[in-house]
Amino acid sequence: MLPWLDAGERWFPDPNTALDDPDGLLAAGADLAPQRLLDAYQGGIFPWYSDDQPILWWSPNPRFVLRPGDVKISRSLAKTLKRGTFEVTFNQAFDRVLQHCAQRDETWITNDMADAFRALHLAGWARSVEAWQGNELVGGLYGICMGRCFFGESMFTKVSDASKTAFVTLATQLGRWGFEWIDCQVETDHLQSLGAQPMPRVDFLRALTQHTGPQAKLSSPPPSWPARPAIQW
Repeated sequence: MLPWLDAGERWFPDPNTALDDPDGLLAAGADLAPQRLLDAYQGGIFPWYSDDQPILWWSPNPRFVLRPGDVKISRSLAKTLKRGTFEVTFNQAFDRVLQHCAQRDETWITNDMADAFRALHLAGWARSVEAWQGNELVGGLYGICMGRCFFGESMFTKVSDASKTAFVTLATQLGRWGFEWIDCQVETDHLQSLGAQPMPRVDFLRALTQHTGPQAKLSSPPPSWPARPAIQW
């Protein structure tokens, strides 16, 4: 029977008790309060649900992760990077990136979810990466920065290679900063093409404890990122 979490209660079931079918479904209910979300991500859990569902919490097995040093850059993308087709910035248009991600046909970003991540952004935990052509925002992604991990949430693109440019720039910069991985949550062909690989949940959870550090508190977000990456292709 799926555990039901009441709003205001600060606990989650052991992720290793998540269902096999559907893969990783762990619990339902509770709320999207900022501290609860931080607790969830630090415990290898994330929310994923539709407007007509209660809040559903997941911890799939295996987990899909990308180590920054493993990022794959295709020949065509390498040419795009060298041409400087897009300018990449960090955390300069979080709300616009979030809005674009929420407008995708297959989006799961409900209004409540968007509000929750805006709150985490204002608190310093949620970060965005933007790809620009001139003054136009044409691609990007957002997620949560915690310890030496970046928990990717969603990305969008309006121009070919825009979101890929944002993603590989982020991965390269995080590698130089000593980050261990980007959590991609579940497997997709797109993320696999960029270098993400499956990791058994038990290994993911064990390493997560080491890479995120002490329990994350809203009063102690990670250091701010510069507006622009220090990457020369």
